[in-house]
Amino acid sequence: MNPLLEGIAAAAQLPALVANLAGVILGILFGSMPGLTFSTALILVLPATFVFDAIVAMSLLLGVFIGGMTGGSVSAILLGIPGTPSAAATAIDGFAMRKKGEAGKALGIAVIASITAGLLSLSLLVVIAPYIARFALKFGSAEIAALVLFGLSTIIGVSSGSILKGLVSGFLGLMFMSVGLDPIMGTHRYTFGYPPLYAGVDLLAAMIGLFAIPQIIKDLPRGKGEALKVDDTGVHNELPSWNDLKRCLGTIVRGALIGTGVGAIPGTGGPIAAFLSYDVNKRLSKNKKLWGTGIMEGVAAPEAGNNGITGGALIPLLTLGIPGDPGTAIMLGALLIHGLQPGPLLFQKNAEVVYGIFAALFIANILTLLVQWFGIRLFVRMLRVPMGYLLPVIMILTVIGSYAVRNNLFDVYVMAAFGLLGCFLEKYKFPTTPVILAIVLGPALETEFRRALIQAEGNYLVFLHSPIALTFILLTLVMLLSPFFLSVWKRSRESVD
Repeated sequence: MNPLLEGIAAAAQLPALVANLAGVILGILFGSMPGLTFSTALILVLPATFVFDAIVAMSLLLGVFIGGMTGGSVSAILLGIPGTPSAAATAIDGFAMRKKGEAGKALGIAVIASITAGLLSLSLLVVIAPYIARFALKFGSAEIAALVLFGLSTIIGVSSGSILKGLVSGFLGLMFMSVGLDPIMGTHRYTFGYPPLYAGVDLLAAMIGLFAIPQIIKDLPRGKGEALKVDDTGVHNELPSWNDLKRCLGTIVRGALIGTGVGAIPGTGGPIAAFLSYDVNKRLSKNKKLWGTGIMEGVAAPEAGNNGITGGALIPLLTLGIPGDPGTAIMLGALLIHGLQPGPLLFQKNAEVVYGIFAALFIANILTLLVQWFGIRLFVRMLRVPMGYLLPVIMILTVIGSYAVRNNLFDVYVMAAFGLLGCFLEKYKFPTTPVILAIVLGPALETEFRRALIQAEGNYLVFLHSPIALTFILLTLVMLLSPFFLSVWKRSRESVD
């Protein structure tokens, strides 16, 4: 069968559709509840994907991804409290519309803008990704090593206000990655004769610990408080009029393009795309003074930018194996767990999986539109559930998830240790994403780096002789040094003023 038809058929089968729908509902619920994020939902459902095939597993994760991106607008509009960091810009005009009695219109334009941008972003992904993959087929060991190094540097370089803290987090991840068997020699490294360490640090246990545990501990004080007070009188999605849609169309398209572009740059994410889209569209608007007072364009712009991320972030993930944010880092882990290596060869050896992911992403957008449209009253009521009931359930799921991968109690201890590490990093404002990215990308970096040196008989200049490898090395230096030069430039501007 043609890989395109095979992928579409796999994504349209009942198990994949059910998984996609379940992911969308879970993503919207977690996205709409302040304090919980869809990254937490992704972590919680990841262990459940082991019993599924790759397409069903990715359908579930993509449903959570799309639903979570869209769900943050619910609490942002109704409460003025963003369900996700990306929805902070939506709260500016969305909550203002709510106070004017236009909550239905705000919810309606939010979901329309989100899904339209998501589908536009998907279209760009389908067109662009194969060309990038074909180009990447020219890569040898030296080029792949330089590319992975660039991927690590982009995450580390923009994940924190301090480049030093980002580098420390990245090096921590590389240290943990080195535990276990040497990929070339097969000898034990840093295992101290302890058999559970022979297999190395489990990726899933580490991700659960770093992403879920700090969030749970952060929300513990809220667990003792009352549920959020939500007045859902008259709250429903209201379809925008044709004139409203025409007025917002340019805003949505610009936001989708901005979101796709930002998403394709590793290390960025929804908040940057949402605020950038809001700012750009405000500057281009003929009614700049009305922005912030509760206008539909002010809701459409950030939601379009935020959801434009969804297709854009998958471009570097699928074509080069570089995740752009925590959500795609978790999906990278899922692909690796299912024996699929993202990158150019994925398009050659597993083309049906790639097309299945494209189809699942399309289906997730449509299901998100339907679920949020018809289930808005249910999600509003879910905001009332006290956090004290949710946190114990989430905690139990983290323990079950980390144990279930290898049926090994040691992985639960690993999860707990990484949870404490995550709390320490957050307390002192160290970014946590570089730790996971180093664990995920570190083995490829080490293996390809050493393989390139073996092929070049130990000549380190092999990385400079290749124009592609040299380009990525230069981009790495730019990414790492740019925060320093930007700070110097800002100080010089301030001294002149």
